[in-house]
Amino acid sequence: MHKATASVVLALVLALSTRVFAQDGPPAPPTVAATGYLLIDMDSDMVLAAKDAEQRLEPASLTKIMTAYVVFHELHNGSVKLTDQVLVSEKAWKTPGSRMFIEVNKRVSVEDLLKGMVIQSGNDASVALAEHVAGSEEAFANLMNDHAHRLGMDNTHFVNATGLPDPEHYTTPHDIVRVTEATIRDFPELYKLYAVKEFTFNDIRQHNRNNLLWRDDSVDGVKTGHTEAAGFCLVASAKRDSMRLVSVVMGTESEKARINESQSLLNYGFRFFETHRLYGANDRLTRTRVWMGENEEVSLGLARDLHVTIPRRQYDKLNARTEIQPLIEAPLNKGQKVGEVIVELDGNEVMRRPLVALEDVPEGGLWRKAVDTVLMMLE
Repeated sequence: MHKATASVVLALVLALSTRVFAQDGPPAPPTVAATGYLLIDMDSDMVLAAKDAEQRLEPASLTKIMTAYVVFHELHNGSVKLTDQVLVSEKAWKTPGSRMFIEVNKRVSVEDLLKGMVIQSGNDASVALAEHVAGSEEAFANLMNDHAHRLGMDNTHFVNATGLPDPEHYTTPHDIVRVTEATIRDFPELYKLYAVKEFTFNDIRQHNRNNLLWRDDSVDGVKTGHTEAAGFCLVASAKRDSMRLVSVVMGTESEKARINESQSLLNYGFRFFETHRLYGANDRLTRTRVWMGENEEVSLGLARDLHVTIPRRQYDKLNARTEIQPLIEAPLNKGQKVGEVIVELDGNEVMRRPLVALEDVPEGGLWRKAVDTVLMMLE
């Protein structure tokens, strides 16, 4: 699910979660004491539990998921290297809040700064990285917003790299899931930093604040956050067998609460749901007639893998069908939408995805067009 369609599909699935799953499926989600929360399967993007997932909330240090994502992106592009030595500015050194304890006018590698930000939640490290990547924290915030827009985080705006409070600094549980999923998907090797339990810098050892890493072996991230206004927040991701879930809880009352509420959401998802890969990207699902083209038919399939998350032991009630546009004319480009794949559970629609052409079909010659014009008149 991407960009403009994300909110529509989220609303659809939330409706279906009460209408479809309640018939023969799992119990209602656990009661979660948080201002807003969301539980989602990463492969299918199906929502399993939610409350006020589109509400704008203060993210606190959940902000650093995007800060890290931007740095990961620059590392991937080669404009920044892990071995780069960053000169610590006075601004970075003086940044209030959680710290990795870098020192002004000393040089620290990008790799150590990333560890200090991801593992120790260092605000000083976040500012130092922002200044190294973009020249200033303000310019870096513009990069953060550019990536947020590209990822479809439509209710998010960043003004800093740390999550320190600002009226114009906000996000939603749904939007935080977007950048979390993008991190796991786009930068799997760098994402492993989120599973590291402790880091020692300047002879000071600090533990990862995500205590779920100790409680649940399936958890491999992601990030905590806290300010007085935001409450205690946590984004968690866990993988059991081939199923990965991402949970977000924002605005709980304590460190213990954010851990317990996250654990209850993850346990609920893994206990009562299962995810299936129905079709692969570019698999040929069917063929259809093309008029006015060099070829009379075109293969149709999906642009990306199709996964569906359903209540456990309901797989035999799944059905998939295609709806194809009644008249398809050349030229036809690979990837062009010509219909939809609709997935139903026990007769109720749970998902639909674009059905696309798997190859180009150029326009045919004059003879082909003349013949097809006559045949179309006879249809």
